[in-house]
Amino acid sequence: MQQHVKSRPDAPAGFFAAEAAGLRWLAAAGGARIARVIDVADDRIALERIAEAAPTPAAAAAFGAALGATHAAGAEAFGAPPPGWVGDIFIGRRPQPARPEPTWGAFYAAQRVEPFVPLAVAAGNLSESGAEVVGRACALIAHGAFDDDEPPARLHGDLWAGNVLWAAEEVVLIDPAAHGGHRETDLAMLALFGCPFLDDILTAYDAARPLREGWRARVPVHQLHPLAVHAAGHGRSYGRALVSAAERTLALG
Repeated sequence: MQQHVKSRPDAPAGFFAAEAAGLRWLAAAGGARIARVIDVADDRIALERIAEAAPTPAAAAAFGAALGATHAAGAEAFGAPPPGWVGDIFIGRRPQPARPEPTWGAFYAAQRVEPFVPLAVAAGNLSESGAEVVGRACALIAHGAFDDDEPPARLHGDLWAGNVLWAAEEVVLIDPAAHGGHRETDLAMLALFGCPFLDDILTAYDAARPLREGWRARVPVHQLHPLAVHAAGHGRSYGRALVSAAERTLALG
């Protein structure tokens, strides 16, 4: 099997092991196809090499249905890491908590948005007044404004288009930040940066595992996490987008 090796000599403890644990946990769901882990060490990970192909509507629809099955495999709790993993997980190069919580809102606000706000302020990408708006949105979320009766889903956790590889007649996912969360978060991240045939993906997902009414209106709530991550290190435009999403979140409450 041909390999793709990623290495990082300065990788923090657990960096590649967390990725491997996430990939294996997602693969165990039997839904969306996940890049196979061949080997993992402290400073590298070896994955199967994916022969990429042009995106197609058929592959997009198949992926949407398969992603629903991945989410349905569930997790122990909101915030729970892959079984057997203890400690932080990583999104890109940044660590983020993975601690089980009984409710989604408390987990999402405290572990997915708030940790990145001071980093964004320190980087000069988010103003103090903008941080205050984000803080109010987090308080609304933490108090349960968007909690529902859905169980924790098995999330990829970093489902932007760059982690969606199009192979022959199928999609293969890479680079997760896998944890237990709300399934709308994966879909909102998929939409944030654009994805080929996104409408086909969402239509097939909804047909296979219907989404709750109003899910499109809640997209800004679920985009707070990736926007906060990007505001921490990728420029002021993401800080402005983060504040806009926070304002729309407050309007929903």
